[in-house]
Amino acid sequence: MENKVRLHDKTFKLFIPNEEIEKAIDVVAERLNKDFADATDEDPVMLICTLNGAVVFAAELLKRLNFPMVLKACKLSSYVGTTSTGVIKTDVPLPAHMEGKRVIIVEDIVDTGNTIVAMMGQLKEKNVKEAHVCTLLLKKDVYKRDVKLDYVAMDIPDRFIVGFGLDYDELGRNLKDIYVLDD
Repeated sequence: MENKVRLHDKTFKLFIPNEEIEKAIDVVAERLNKDFADATDEDPVMLICTLNGAVVFAAELLKRLNFPMVLKACKLSSYVGTTSTGVIKTDVPLPAHMEGKRVIIVEDIVDTGNTIVAMMGQLKEKNVKEAHVCTLLLKKDVYKRDVKLDYVAMDIPDRFIVGFGLDYDELGRNLKDIYVLDD
């Protein structure tokens, strides 16, 4: 575990060690296993991993889940550098056949909530049976939306972070710990 890392023109310091992240994922997985214990092979839960940031979280989460599920992916984005543009761009759309499915959106981080609101709107149009949000990180001081976040592993302050799937201009996703911008 390094105390500081440099990505492009910025330095980041250790913020959340991997051990804390793993414990938080254990807790969320336990809740999911309880809440979706009734899933069957004929009616599996659909997990939607939001690319690219949630890949690491989704992979760790999947190892801990014990109910029937299918994994799909989508890619919506609004960040350039360290700030959100506020405009949602769809690079990989939601799967086509979702009607009547129980869906869990797996997110890396929720801050403004713009992406979550857009995805929930799309899921409603696809007539899913139910939709839930599972996020590794929540910036609760920033999130002011009406969409319920059902499973939150960790609350964090409104700071720019990298690591465990999160990036700064595509670098830093492979760091096992989470780092915060070192002012």
